[in-house]
Amino acid sequence: MLITLIKVYGYLGLQDQRVDDLMLKWSQDPDFWVRRVAIEHQLLRKNKMNTVLLSQIIKNNLDSKEFFINKAIGWALRDYSKTNPEWVSDFITENHNHLAELSINEGSKYLNFGD
Repeated sequence: MLITLIKVYGYLGLQDQRVDDLMLKWSQDPDFWVRRVAIEHQLLRKNKMNTVLLSQIIKNNLDSKEFFINKAIGWALRDYSKTNPEWVSDFITENHNHLAELSINEGSKYLNFGD
């Protein structure tokens, strides 16, 4: 069910800009499953990624102690790192002190930090 919501809102977001506002709102919802949909709704967008939106949604969830939120942040960053590794690297570097270790590990899986 969750994967279906992510895919539906991801597709709709490419067609209708109002989804961006909804996802920003959902990124602050008390229910972490709703926040997770917001974090992951742009998965697999590649060059169609709205990095301003992704950044704000993730920033709305920084310092989270919730495993599923931190995993989702990592997945979103890891997925986009295949398309734009420099953006992801910069984002992780800039937000390192507020990202969970899980998010950093997942998000940097394909990056060459320290090389």
